[in-house]
Amino acid sequence: MPLIHRSAMAVALVTGTLLAASACGPDGPAGDGGGSAAPPPASTSATSAAAPGGSGVIGGITLPSGIPTGLLEGLPKSWDDLKKWKFEDWDSWASKHVFNNPVVKDFWNPDKMGDSKPADPAPPTAKPAADNGVTDPDPPVVKAVPVPRPYTKQPSGKVFFSAQGGRGNCSATVITDPQHPGRSNLVWTAGHCVHAGKGGDFFKDLVFVPAYNNSGASSGGKKAPLSELAPLGTWWADLVTTSPQWMVEGGGTGDAANQYDFAVMRVHNQNDTGKSLEETVGSAVPVWFDAPRDKVSVSAVGYPLYKPFDGQELYKCDGGKPTRLSFDPKRPSMLTVGCNMTQGASGGGWFATMPDGRTALVSNTSIGTEDHTSLSGPYLEAVAKQALDWISKKP
Repeated sequence: MPLIHRSAMAVALVTGTLLAASACGPDGPAGDGGGSAAPPPASTSATSAAAPGGSGVIGGITLPSGIPTGLLEGLPKSWDDLKKWKFEDWDSWASKHVFNNPVVKDFWNPDKMGDSKPADPAPPTAKPAADNGVTDPDPPVVKAVPVPRPYTKQPSGKVFFSAQGGRGNCSATVITDPQHPGRSNLVWTAGHCVHAGKGGDFFKDLVFVPAYNNSGASSGGKKAPLSELAPLGTWWADLVTTSPQWMVEGGGTGDAANQYDFAVMRVHNQNDTGKSLEETVGSAVPVWFDAPRDKVSVSAVGYPLYKPFDGQELYKCDGGKPTRLSFDPKRPSMLTVGCNMTQGASGGGWFATMPDGRTALVSNTSIGTEDHTSLSGPYLEAVAKQALDWISKKP
């Protein structure tokens, strides 16, 4: 999870290489939150050509330097036009950027879940658009409180993945599937939890673990078998999508790409029981797109792992009405809530109550302050809705 240092004058962002930027770090009984080693960031494929002349504007889209030209195929003339994409447009784009994640049965075990290490932060690189009137002051700090056990019947869990040189983890949420009511196999998380961003690719060995450490068997540094860490099974990703903005621009530092830092995964149980994820968990939440930011009260949920947390407990922050954070005023301002959760919470769901009384997901944790005072997540509007519609309709 990229970290922000905010002041009354400016916000400077700092982050580390791949695993720290992905809010990953020590997990499982082996982790203590104090490591500093991390794999190198994913690099551009040797067969990919960079955009001529480094950064530039192609088709109305400003590109960072070093963009593989393959990422330009199928892009709209401008990011605004992305909101007009239909299923066919998403399908054409996704066919050029395929997620390939062959299932290796029993790949994940407690030791592999616990071997991720966070990286030290990099220098500040970006400032928010405070002078454009779209960034509010940092909200008051809210102390995260433990979510009562058992975690079963709740839609939250953890995502694990392999990246170049190491492994990482994030938080995630079971969401409803518009095309398969009551039988959803869809999981919502952050884009940086599934894809390396600019010049990179999808991560490998992506798996979702609902109700992670439900019984508390691995709490307090104890070792626990996989049956205790994953009481509802391990669910492998079959299909994954994230925003084109994240794939083209995303990276290890919080910036405008994080305003579209979301992802949706379709998963299946590696030990097929005939039941969907939603039926197995007993819970799934709808995604509330275009939620009225001035009227919702938000709770952020996740598995933070930096001290005083250890990645084994599910926490939540009742952050109240979200404030705004923006790096590009032409994009939807991010939602920000006061919260002291640390890395590991990335990808975790932000929940609010809809007018009909249902609990719905309105965002996911993307970035947080360096001193752990607040979290920010993308505002979910047309682009996010189209991504969900595509993965829901895809055979």
